[in-house]
Amino acid sequence: CGMSPAGLPPASLLALAAAALAVAAVAAWRRPRPLREVLFFPSPPCCLEALLAEAPARPCPCPLPRADTSLSRLVRRLLSARRSLDLCIFSFTCPQLARAVHLLHRRGVRVRLVTDAQYMGLPGSQIGRLRRAGIQVRHDQHSGYMHHKFAVVDRRVLITGSLNWTTQAIQSNRENVLVVDDAACVKPFLDEFERIWEEYDPANYSFPKVGH
Repeated sequence: CGMSPAGLPPASLLALAAAALAVAAVAAWRRPRPLREVLFFPSPPCCLEALLAEAPARPCPCPLPRADTSLSRLVRRLLSARRSLDLCIFSFTCPQLARAVHLLHRRGVRVRLVTDAQYMGLPGSQIGRLRRAGIQVRHDQHSGYMHHKFAVVDRRVLITGSLNWTTQAIQSNRENVLVVDDAACVKPFLDEFERIWEEYDPANYSFPKVGH
């Protein structure tokens, strides 16, 4: 019978090749697919109580539907955090998103928030509420806006786009959010967050001297 150059019968070579293909197929099946999700706004109002309740939620009496919307998907992405959530948010007035961030803090997730000094004090801002809950907040101290709108979940999932975290933007504006776990995209945003976090350290603030 014929033999291969390696000294194995053709049938044995075919069996080895089939086994190699099977191993490669299993490895590909087990490998998690890249996360690439695009969310568009405005998002119709929906009930998020089942997601945001700290205890098992009873049927919510509100008339809003429990629907799969861009807002509910964004909330789910945030609540997937297990270790850390780093936020760079220009304007933050949405109560539902604030509840999600507060809930993560209560679960023991390390939350750090960078925001804009001028917009954090506007009516409806959720920044004061989050700060009073014990969440670390830092802000700029110069005339330019801290205009970023991004979040990094567990240092591996990036959430970014045009969306300000405001009720107006979520319910009325044409906005977009991109969710990815591509390390080549996530790392520059992590580096930018850490750079801003250190720059906005209150120990680095300078204050004008008061004349006597």
